[in-house]
Amino acid sequence: MTADQPPEADPGGRVRCGDVPPLAACFTARPESSPGLLDEVVPGSVVALVPAREGGGMPGWRAACGKTQLAVFAAESLWRSKAIDVLVWVTATSRASILAGYAQAAALSGAAPAGDGEPAAVRFTSWLARSERAWLVVLDGLVTAVDADGLWPHGPAGRVVVTTRDRAAAQAGAARLLAVGPFSCREALSYLRDWLTLDPDQRLGAIDLIEDLGREPLALAQAAAVIGSSDRTCRDYQGWFAGMRGQLAAAAGTAPDPAEVTWRLCAERAQRLMPGEPVWPLLALAALLRGQAIPGPVFTSQAACQWLAADRSQAMMDPGHARQVVLNLERVGLLSVDMTSEPPLVRMNQAVAAAIQAVLPSRVLAATARPAADALTQAWPETDADAGTVTALRSCAATLHQAAGDLLWDGGGHRVLWQAGASLHRAGLTGPALAWWHDMTAACQRQLGPAHPDTLAAGLALAEAHLAAGHAMQAITLFEQVQAGRARALGGGHLETISARVRLGCALVSAGQPADAVSVLQDAAAGLERACGSDHLTSVAAREDLAAACLAAGQAGPAIGWYRHALGIRERQQGTRHADTLTTRHQLAAACLAGGEAKDAISHAKKALAGRERVLPPGHRDTIAARATLAAASRAAGHMAAAVALYEQACAESENVLGPDHPATLTRRASLADAYYAVGRLTQARTLMQDTADRCAKVLPPDDPLAQAIRDSLPAMAMAAPGQP
Repeated sequence: MTADQPPEADPGGRVRCGDVPPLAACFTARPESSPGLLDEVVPGSVVALVPAREGGGMPGWRAACGKTQLAVFAAESLWRSKAIDVLVWVTATSRASILAGYAQAAALSGAAPAGDGEPAAVRFTSWLARSERAWLVVLDGLVTAVDADGLWPHGPAGRVVVTTRDRAAAQAGAARLLAVGPFSCREALSYLRDWLTLDPDQRLGAIDLIEDLGREPLALAQAAAVIGSSDRTCRDYQGWFAGMRGQLAAAAGTAPDPAEVTWRLCAERAQRLMPGEPVWPLLALAALLRGQAIPGPVFTSQAACQWLAADRSQAMMDPGHARQVVLNLERVGLLSVDMTSEPPLVRMNQAVAAAIQAVLPSRVLAATARPAADALTQAWPETDADAGTVTALRSCAATLHQAAGDLLWDGGGHRVLWQAGASLHRAGLTGPALAWWHDMTAACQRQLGPAHPDTLAAGLALAEAHLAAGHAMQAITLFEQVQAGRARALGGGHLETISARVRLGCALVSAGQPADAVSVLQDAAAGLERACGSDHLTSVAAREDLAAACLAAGQAGPAIGWYRHALGIRERQQGTRHADTLTTRHQLAAACLAGGEAKDAISHAKKALAGRERVLPPGHRDTIAARATLAAASRAAGHMAAAVALYEQACAESENVLGPDHPATLTRRASLADAYYAVGRLTQARTLMQDTADRCAKVLPPDDPLAQAIRDSLPAMAMAAPGQP
């Protein structure tokens, strides 16, 4: 399996994607207070679980009514009964999280290859719409309708479950609202009794207690955890509850929600259970990262262990000790830990996290911000291979940045902020990356000033984000600003200044200004050769960018020369089988093809294809691209039989790996149809081109050059194949 092939599904062909939270201890399906949930979640349905009562106050206690647990129950029930073949669980707390979840599901289901980012996520919704496989998508914790705009799953074979506090967000997706409120009396009593099985005497006073707790699921879970971790009864707890509620009411002048009382009793129990342990420092750390699953390594990182040891006059807490503190906080109901996930995931209820932030002194929150950021940085994987963990860490970083604000900008933006933005870019999440770097650039300008190196670096990242999003003109403006800023601060011959000039040239190519790009890149490449030497790989890469600009400007001759020069250096320094060498050879083949040197194009394309087949796994997209280039070169040389066979193979591989609606696949299908037409296979040509045109109409904008070219070719094919419908 490679990054360009969909991961294997299970032996039955079923697909399961995302971190589904485990069902809580003593979970109840709530047949009285939320009856008929599974009857509502039927093919073609969109069901939203929303709070039955509007939440009062910042923490939103009444919204913590067990929506996610009911969604887990529905998902697992449908999965176990095999009513669905595809289960996708998406943490929907931000648009970036939704897109990342969809992209991961697209790769796993085969709807799009891994690594395609936002385009893959969009194609995944199209795949769901036409799929005949029974599927379920859960959007857990949707915050606003804007986050899901254009991303609502739909299709006759599918089911959608949404959990959200915002009814308007659910209504934007035309969801049927199912209100989730307190337990019924019978459900609450059964839940509490199931918790307290080791010592039945602890159930004494249970009926009175559940009424005092308003039968609220969160309050009951926290009360049960405290009672279960002690030798006291429900009646004892009722007394504690009454005392704490009275204190809070006297301080606030109004009666608190039950869960606002029970979480404080959980905290008191934690301190009694763990005297001298860093209970509050760990709770503060978790609260700043609230709203999503927190990878377990965050709490056992060096930064976290140093922070937790600070109040104990120790340099470092043992990671195993820190792990045990987390588990003890789960025992008293303040956290939940999913040990079935790898790595384990730690969750804190949003309402509890907000309440902890509200009661902690500002100096404690300020002191926690940087250790939390350091812990995220240290827990970040070296590669993005574990997409789920990276997505969770990005969400934690975003939440921390929102909560900590300027606290992460003391002496410059914290590394985790740069890490998160770079991760969004690598994942191909163009919209979220653009928003992130826009905010980062503004923060750098405000905190550090416009000429600071970090401000210029953020501006460069913002320019790259605009370029990736197809906003070439905006990117050009930003690249020019960064280049000018670096020239003023560092000098025109500094490597960072020249690097910005190279990126400016690439942006000019993307903006359809290749002649200007050639001028810029000639100057930049010459500057790099003066600074680094002509054989330095940085200089070679700049010459390759120049060659691409020449090719775009219709100057095939210079492009061929620069690619040949680069290929020679790469073969000497990196070897003939290196990925960069093979890429340069492939680019040289394309340049030779454009320059009418079909024989050389075939020679280089064959070598590029053979090299990639040797060093890359079967079905890699680079190998498919090399095969398509060889097909085009063979056609240009008049070797039509070979061209058709190569196009057919490239199309089949592209459909299998990238999907039938990927732009690269559509391009190869159109080329194959043209080849069929050229050899007189007219019916096949028209049928394939018409089908490709129909696919283009579904997935590409009407003014897309490929879609327009295919539409323009259809009339001639129709005339050449009379009698066809």
